[in-house]
Amino acid sequence: MNTRKSRISLAVIALSLLSVTLAETVSAQEEAVSPRQQLREDILREVAQLEAHGNLLKKVCRYVRPSVVHIEARKKEGESLAYGGNIVDEAGSGVIIRHHDKDYVLTNRHVISQAANQDIKIHLDDGRILRPSQVWTDRETDVAVMAISADRLTPGQVGDSSTVEIGEFVLAVGSPFGLSQSVTYGIISAKGRRDLQLGRQGLKFQNFMQTDAAINPGNSGGPLLNLRGEVIGINTAIASNSGGNDGIGFTIPINSALNIARQMIDDGKVSRAFLGVVLDSQYDSKAAEKLGLPMAKGTRVNGVTPDSPAAAAGLLVGDVIIRFNNQEIEDDSHLVNVVSLSPLNIKLPVELYRDGVLTVVKLELAVRDATLKP
Repeated sequence: MNTRKSRISLAVIALSLLSVTLAETVSAQEEAVSPRQQLREDILREVAQLEAHGNLLKKVCRYVRPSVVHIEARKKEGESLAYGGNIVDEAGSGVIIRHHDKDYVLTNRHVISQAANQDIKIHLDDGRILRPSQVWTDRETDVAVMAISADRLTPGQVGDSSTVEIGEFVLAVGSPFGLSQSVTYGIISAKGRRDLQLGRQGLKFQNFMQTDAAINPGNSGGPLLNLRGEVIGINTAIASNSGGNDGIGFTIPINSALNIARQMIDDGKVSRAFLGVVLDSQYDSKAAEKLGLPMAKGTRVNGVTPDSPAAAAGLLVGDVIIRFNNQEIEDDSHLVNVVSLSPLNIKLPVELYRDGVLTVVKLELAVRDATLKP
């Protein structure tokens, strides 16, 4: 019995030693592959984060597709055909909006200008083709809006372009080169762009956002979206020597585009806003330094028109307008553009620098033609 017990004990000891040896071998193997395994785990974790971001973009694209339209317009260029005019086909994009429970397509004027209503085709995402019953255009801002009527239309979700910041991720949706429902991705690379030479006649009022999301011919009139799927701009133009995307595109802020479109629908015309100040063209960095400002941002008031919105809000000679309606003002011409594109009949915030102190007042703009005397 003792011999048998001894053999059993030896066997148990041998198995224990073998288990320890195997455990040590496995541990050594794990240590040998752990750096690679760790790298693999890091890759998977970081890819999961990117995939989550990619899934968001996919959902945004699916969400907005029913609201984006492809536009084809047959128009006449030059004189009448009998005197050498040409018929050309223009392609562009647009987004469905809703105003007073009716549906419209918001786009650029240059996409549909000089085309008769019956020569404009609006292609919906589901394959249907509509023609507008009425069209309004504004030459000075390149905004156009078309009345449409059909069942099962899906208006886009509108955002607030005044809150958009440089560096914000955006998507441009449209029909570049006739390829409908194309999506590009980028950021807002600048704001307040103006004095751009766009089109044959140019645009009088400009306050563009700039984006590096690829915009090509055919994107005109299509929406620029934030990651919430909200329309924050109407893509208008590109800065390019080749005619294709060079990484600089311009979009009309949706607040301005909608303000113009709603006026045209409601009143049949656009009423430009009027503030009622005379601005100091000599205001520069030296003048700003004397006032205690760190940089020459904004524009200084040299005069206030009696009985104007500025007078009613208490603006004074010497005030420096730093921000208007949540937009940072760069200089006097920038303020003129921002005011001209601002809405009427609502209180707008104005940030002033007065006697070394920042203050905010609110004012309601008036209609330019009704206020200014010849």
